[in-house]
This record gives sequence, C-alpha cells and structure tokens, in this order.
Amino acid sequence: MKIAVFGTGAVGGYIGGRLAQAGNDVTFVARKKHLEAIKADGLQVKSISGDFLINPARATNRPEEIGEVDMVLCCVKSWQVSEVARQMQALIGTKTVIIPIQNGVEAHTTLARTIDANHILPGLCKMICLVEAPGCIRHVGIDPYLSFGEISAPVSTRAEDVAEIFAGVQGLLVNVSQNILQELWLKFIFIAPWSGVGALTRAPVGVLRSVDETRQLLLQAIQEVYQVGRASGVDLAESAVQATIDFIDQAPPQGTASMQRDIMEGRPSEIHEQCGSVVRYGENSGVKTPVNRFIYHSLLPLEKRAREELTF
Repeated sequence: MKIAVFGTGAVGGYIGGRLAQAGNDVTFVARKKHLEAIKADGLQVKSISGDFLINPARATNRPEEIGEVDMVLCCVKSWQVSEVARQMQALIGTKTVIIPIQNGVEAHTTLARTIDANHILPGLCKMICLVEAPGCIRHVGIDPYLSFGEISAPVSTRAEDVAEIFAGVQGLLVNVSQNILQELWLKFIFIAPWSGVGALTRAPVGVLRSVDETRQLLLQAIQEVYQVGRASGVDLAESAVQATIDFIDQAPPQGTASMQRDIMEGRPSEIHEQCGSVVRYGENSGVKTPVNRFIYHSLLPLEKRAREELTF
C-alpha cells in the first residue's frame, strides 16, 4: 500500500511511523531540520506503547516526487489545510483516499474547496504527542486512536478498505465511524476548551481541572461548544458534557494541547479553527458563547505577534 503522510509533525510522525513499521510503503512530507534528520537518521518514535525507529525512512518536501498514492494522511495544522490542498493534487489518482485528521470540525470542507470531495474521508485522532527534536516524535499520553468515516453514509466499502490497511498496525486503535460528524464535534467539545483555557493559563490539564476557578471556566466553555453543536444540527447526547469532563479528568496531569503549546512557544496556532470556530458557529446558530469569545479575543494579540502582524 502506497501512502503519503502530508505533514510529519507529532501526529503524522506517529501514525505514519506505525504504518511504516507494519511494512507499508510510506513517504513522509516534511520540512527543514525535521526533513534533514529523517533523511539522515530515520524517524524515531518514543512511545509509552513502545519505542521504534524507521530507518531508512523515505521523506521529501516535494510532493510531486512521490506520484499518485493509495492514501494521503493530511496531518498539517488546521490553518495550513487550504495552503497544502493544491500541493496534494500531485498525489491524487482515481481511487486515492485523503484522510484529514486536524483538530476542529472544518478540515474536510476546507479541503473540498480545492479537491474533489469524493476523495475525502473525514477523520480525527486522539493522542498526546510532540516533536521532541528533529526526526524524533514522543508519544506521552492517551492511547492513540484514529477514526474516520463518510459524512453521507454510516459505512462504506472504501472506509472498510482503509481500515484493512491499519489491520496490522501496532500501538493504534482504529475505528470506522458510523457518524463521523458527531465524533468530530465530540472531540471539538473537549479540544477547543482545553486548548483555549490551557493557552490562557499556560498550565497543564492537571492544574486546570484541580483549581476550582479554571475547572469552572473549562466547564462553561465545554457547555457552550455543546450548545453550539446542537444548534448547528449535530446529534449530541446530553451526556456528552459529562463524558468530556470525565475524559479531561483521566488525561495525564502534565498533558497540554498542541494549540496551547504553539501559543506558549510563540508559533502560529489553530486558534481561529478552534476558539474562533466556536464563536463563528455560535453567531451562525444564534448561541451566545461569552467564555469562548473571551478566550479567543484574549489570545488574538499573541496570535497576531506569532504571525508577524503585530510587534510587542
């Protein structure tokens, strides 16, 4: 099976590495020092599920060199999806499946503005991973989980075929979703509040959930996202809010969200696709989102500085 991982950061490196470990033909699209390290020394993954090294590892920053593939894992940041969509065209054949696994709920529709939607199989993942050093991915928490499915149908043959690709992969639970839109929003309910409150406080999740005031802030933000999802026509059970709190309570105490880390380290982040998206969906559906709006607006100066739109 010929696979391209477009965006070999923490998530792309981990999932692509596991696919390569299982014997698949995987090419990693990466950049700068990360690319140089992978080409020189392979891709190293340090994981609580078991360390491994892919060496040699095929990597490039020129997608056109790869040619058509069977599957593309789109693993760039949410704000980069529209930018890379045109570059992906060189990878697409008649039966190519593209799985976007960004945070947020809009990546598949963003891709579909440039790429035929028939190639897109929306997905999501759950894990706490980071790029420890060029060429080295560290998985530090949450059992890795990948889910994908059709927007228009409960199950499809191609989704089941993709699941077969992952059949021999270690260290990754794979699910063919019967309601991927619902699942995207269930993740959104926890990742946007966690990312926003985490970035605002610069504290790990163990602190956020143990301090009464930040726990209440998290709960209010979660409830707003839930209400926005329901008002937007997504089938979300009333139990989703409590399930989200339970998930956060079980996360590793030192865990941080990727958007939070990007903001803390002065990099462009997914703030518009997470906190901003909650605000936009709220406006469109007539739901007030005061907590998420406050978080979004409070973080905008840091985002503008990271994107060199402001200097201070």
